[in-house]
Amino acid sequence: MQAILAPILGPSGPYTADLSGKTAVVTGGALGIGFETSKWFAKMGAKVIMVNRKEEQGESAIEEIKAECSKEGKSAEVEWIGCDLGDVKMVKEVFSGIREKLDRLDLLVLASGINSNKFGLDNDGIDRHFGVNALGHYYVINLLYPLLRKTSRKPDVRKGSVRIVFESSEMHRAAPGSRCGVHFGSEEEITEGAREYSPMELYGRTKLAMILYTKALRDKVITKNGDDIYVLAVHPGAVNTAMQQQWEDAYPGFTGWIAKNLMLAAGRSPEQGCYSALYAALSDEVVHKGWNGAYLADPGKLGGESAQGEDLNLATALWELSERMIRRLGGEDALQAWS
Repeated sequence: MQAILAPILGPSGPYTADLSGKTAVVTGGALGIGFETSKWFAKMGAKVIMVNRKEEQGESAIEEIKAECSKEGKSAEVEWIGCDLGDVKMVKEVFSGIREKLDRLDLLVLASGINSNKFGLDNDGIDRHFGVNALGHYYVINLLYPLLRKTSRKPDVRKGSVRIVFESSEMHRAAPGSRCGVHFGSEEEITEGAREYSPMELYGRTKLAMILYTKALRDKVITKNGDDIYVLAVHPGAVNTAMQQQWEDAYPGFTGWIAKNLMLAAGRSPEQGCYSALYAALSDEVVHKGWNGAYLADPGKLGGESAQGEDLNLATALWELSERMIRRLGGEDALQAWS
């Protein structure tokens, strides 16, 4: 229904720009919101690299994007690369390779994710929600940050046009509070401490982490080093994507069926779901209003984070824990220098 009423209740259209000569990387770029983001970037003239787990998704996405661009008399420069964000060593190999082969990176959109679902472990033996949705993306940013910084200093780059965008969610409000153990203080807390969390709490914790990463990156890296890079987190709205099917896995039986169908009935289309990310990635207002580190609930609308989402001490704890985890899983030389 929200899809039908979107002209009244939701974003009316995507923010567009001329992206000729620019390069974008979209994790989760071959499916759902990520695919729609990739498609729009390609239609605007950018070179687009989509990163997903499943090769068949990549092949289908490339074919569809090229066909749609062709209908509009445009050519599309788009490719797909496989990677499981729940495998730190694979992330290191894949995204180091992307960094080395590209001469620029203007836009990084982080849209991969596991929806509300049962507790499980990723390839590194940690809570899979946290590994894929949070830690994997932290490491992607670290590996690509030298290229983002290099691009921001090119003479042809407009001030504030190099951007990083997290696909977070209003579901960050479902993250357990500090009384339930969310301090981002240890690996034991991340995995063993989360075994009894509900699917919504597991998912909500990672969406909270995305907002906290946004603030930590702004304060600890961008501002500290004087980099001309903007980072934002956005809420796409409830969106009709394949991820909504996971409600039935998370809550078997009638409850899961009801949750899935309510989300599908009330959801925006995947295209409408990408509008917040497009705005955050492209709008000049982001710079004019000084929205570096902001969380947007819709295009041009600040979201108003939860108290946890505004907690800079919690952001620091998450940042430092993520650094320790990457070094343990990937080696002492795994991280690129932030400065």
